[in-house]
Amino acid sequence: MAGGVISGQPSAAAIARPPGYYVRQRLLQNRPAMAGLGFIVLCTLIAVLGYWVLPDNSPNANNSLVQLQKEPPGFQATILRLPLPEAARSSAADNPLTTWLHGRAPRYQEVPISSYRFVGDSLFTEPYRNHSALADQPRRYALTTLAGRAGSAAELRQAVEQAQLIKRTYWLGTDKAGRDELSRLLLGTRISLGIGLVAVLISLVLGMTIGAVAGYVGGWLDSLLLGLMTVVWSIPGIMLVIAISLALDSKGVWTSFVAVGLTMWVDVARVVRGQMLSLREKTFVEAGRVLGLPQSRLIARHLLPNMTGPLIVIATSNFAAAILLEAGLSFLGLGVQPPAPSWGLMVNEGFQLLGTEAGLWLTLLPGLAISLLVLSFNLLGNGLRDAYDPKTPLNS
Repeated sequence: MAGGVISGQPSAAAIARPPGYYVRQRLLQNRPAMAGLGFIVLCTLIAVLGYWVLPDNSPNANNSLVQLQKEPPGFQATILRLPLPEAARSSAADNPLTTWLHGRAPRYQEVPISSYRFVGDSLFTEPYRNHSALADQPRRYALTTLAGRAGSAAELRQAVEQAQLIKRTYWLGTDKAGRDELSRLLLGTRISLGIGLVAVLISLVLGMTIGAVAGYVGGWLDSLLLGLMTVVWSIPGIMLVIAISLALDSKGVWTSFVAVGLTMWVDVARVVRGQMLSLREKTFVEAGRVLGLPQSRLIARHLLPNMTGPLIVIATSNFAAAILLEAGLSFLGLGVQPPAPSWGLMVNEGFQLLGTEAGLWLTLLPGLAISLLVLSFNLLGNGLRDAYDPKTPLNS
């Protein structure tokens, strides 16, 4: 053994590792950060799969079953599906964004019933009654109408029982419009993660561009852009979003996405400007200038990649802030509009029922979902900050 070599092989201490290896190891050893990342991945899968994983995967997850309003968790109901005529079907699903957020156009109407019986070629149903539903009358339906085809009475009965009569359990109850609370909570991940992603992308593009120009060019342009950052920084975020929404003169999903994104670029710009001021005098930048590299290439190819760590950390922080801001706007009625299942809008609907038996869980459940998702992004952000810090000890 000589010079740290055993049998011609380098010792463990001599093995060189890239910086990314130590970043990954520190992050993997941070249990709170990994728990937050796991919850974010789970919410992302739910958002992507959408109606494939909903307990109520029909369009009525986003529409009303008035007779079942404000039912408690664990409630079970028998649902009769009535086919809708072609003219009554919504055309809103032709828009891909609308389809992704609200689901496909309804093909049938769902009616809760308390009991049913077959008599000849007809189905007789007894209406479902609860404390808040208006009294309804027993109904008779032709089996050929329900099944959508002709056939023997036995065949039609079997077809109707398999496709038109279903048992459904509402594990978290229903809201004031009779919609499945669990399904709407799961669908709400699309709004929260979508608005967070768009807001972060807008803030990164604007912030990196303005911060890089201000920090690298300097002079009067830096003073002007720094003054702009200070002015935007001094305006409360929710007030700025309201002003942008009024300026765009519209309400809806995309307006909320863009408005939230346009309020979060200052954090990114300030970080990029500070990093740029410290990096622009480095030797490798001077070498690039001597070689005649254009400023745009120096910034894009050599300076911004050195800020990956701080930008990733601030992106996770902005993601959490965007979710909270969207929830606040929807609660005030200025964000995503009904019937989209925004968590902030669901908190508002439950808040209006506080004092009733259903008000507590209808407010608590979406509020808990918001808190868990924001906490997960904060835990991940803290873990990334520690992972990119070379002073953080690495457990062997």
